[in-house]
Amino acid sequence: MAVYKRTYQGYSGAATPAWSRFLILPRYSLGRLFPSKFLVLFLMACFFYPAGCAVFIYLSHHLSFLRVFNIQAANFLEINANFFYIYCTVQATMASLLTALVGPGLVSPDVANHALALYFCRPFSRFEYAAGKMSVLIGLLSLVTWIPGLILFLIQASLAGRSWMAANWWIAQAIVVGSLIWIVVLSLIALAMSAWVKWRIAAGALILGVIFAGAGFGRALNAVLRIRGGTMLDLEQDSFTLWSALFRLPGAGRDLDPLEAANAIAAACLVCLWLLFKKIRPFEVVK
Repeated sequence: MAVYKRTYQGYSGAATPAWSRFLILPRYSLGRLFPSKFLVLFLMACFFYPAGCAVFIYLSHHLSFLRVFNIQAANFLEINANFFYIYCTVQATMASLLTALVGPGLVSPDVANHALALYFCRPFSRFEYAAGKMSVLIGLLSLVTWIPGLILFLIQASLAGRSWMAANWWIAQAIVVGSLIWIVVLSLIALAMSAWVKWRIAAGALILGVIFAGAGFGRALNAVLRIRGGTMLDLEQDSFTLWSALFRLPGAGRDLDPLEAANAIAAACLVCLWLLFKKIRPFEVVK
């Protein structure tokens, strides 16, 4: 408009609270994700195993006559820490595949289109940008990991009674803590790979490679150098070791000590954070 008319006025409405500004990123990111029919179908497939576990828990409390005639059936139908440990391992694999689908499209479009300068020319820090993008994965992965796990725990507790819940409350804690550790690892890997690899297919393959290829490389390193520390490169094994300790299962330190596994996961997270913050910045040096 023409300046001489002097009809321009500054915005006088309510300002968005500073603590919640990063939530604008997951809102638009989720809006771009859910129109994908394949993603919606895969997300639905992630709930098949929790639904089967719920049916199994129900049957274990309503087929009590099997316990009378068959001792093996009684052991098979027992709902204990090992049952929830297996649930976490299965859902961790589904969460890894879901991360490979969702993660590559979070940061790479902003880097490829040089849009980071538009974010950071506003009162928006790099930490808020990373938190906003990471919250997308945290929300989706929570839906397929610890949230259904807690529902299964509550179903078991309601059927088994208060005494079972009082004696096994630590299983719920293990579900939440173990799942959140894996979610943080997956989210940081996905954001780091998405920031450095602009091609989505290559970024998704690289995410799966970092998660699953570490097992083979770690075993090869152990065989060549005759050491045991190569197993620390296997992030899945590191997480399974921590989960075994959280669920109080025997053999938690068979391949790795839980402290070694925790150090390996912490180191991987720090490396991913360094890669991510090295790439997301309000300027780019073009050579």
